[in-house]
Amino acid sequence: MVDAIDRALLHALQLDGRAPYSRIGEVLGVSTQTIARRFNRLRAEAGLRVTALPDPQAAGRSQWLLRLTAAPQTARDLAGALSRRPDTSWVKLASGGTEIVSIVHSTPTDGNALLLNDIPRTSSITSVSAQYLLHLYVGGPTAWRGRAKTLNDAQVAALTPTRTGEPTRLSAEDGKLLAALGEDGRATHADLAVRTGWSTTTVARRLDELLQSGAIFLDVDVDPMALGFTTSAMLWLSVPPAHLDAVGRALGEHDELVFVAATTGRTNLVTQAICSGPDALHTYLTQRLGAIEHITAIETAPILRTVKAAAPFAPGLVGWRV
Repeated sequence: MVDAIDRALLHALQLDGRAPYSRIGEVLGVSTQTIARRFNRLRAEAGLRVTALPDPQAAGRSQWLLRLTAAPQTARDLAGALSRRPDTSWVKLASGGTEIVSIVHSTPTDGNALLLNDIPRTSSITSVSAQYLLHLYVGGPTAWRGRAKTLNDAQVAALTPTRTGEPTRLSAEDGKLLAALGEDGRATHADLAVRTGWSTTTVARRLDELLQSGAIFLDVDVDPMALGFTTSAMLWLSVPPAHLDAVGRALGEHDELVFVAATTGRTNLVTQAICSGPDALHTYLTQRLGAIEHITAIETAPILRTVKAAAPFAPGLVGWRV
């Protein structure tokens, strides 16, 4: 379990994932060494990882929510295979291990290869669905509110970067930089220069341009169990189209939800809830979610394991429990 300093550090990283330890320590009122030590402990014990990821629109990507149902062994094998692909994120085993939920990223040039060609044809896969993500209310650049509850207003202001850059599009030349940042969003300019073959000055300038413009964003991964959240579930909601945006915005204010998106398909809103336990999830479903008038149907699928988070595949992350 984490303490108050750990939670403050996570909140600080959520505001600025590349903030120097010295700056975080100054704002939190602790030493630089303390912040560095806490970061390294959380990385080793709770899977803490800061990565820089491209904004899907800036990268020209579409996002799909893929949902597969299969026999347990097949589901585990498929989840592992999906986690190793560069075009997937958030690969989860749900519903007792018989269901896989994943985000698939595609571009107009790849022909949606995974969706159309790469899913194996086997009788043990009993259902396949793919919903196009139309709009994110929570997720991606919009971080989880429930983890940002530690710092006061002055501390938040001191750590929040000012975004004043002009719109910037990602280019093919940014590929090596993005690959390096996908592995470690806090990599130094010198390390990034080695990975890209650029000068440190060029790295610093381009990274600042991409962050300032919002073409890339910094994402913080950490095992929710370390924060005391032991129960998670995917929720598929049906809402009349006239009320879809209002409901989506309302859900975006719920601390229990780490992901809220409007989608195509039989259901048109999908969320992920993270709670302290089964009773807390029950309370959320019956009291907070149940109080929203225009939600006409809810399907709940408990998440057993997160096989891959937002960042590119890293063996050390496989097997996270949520």
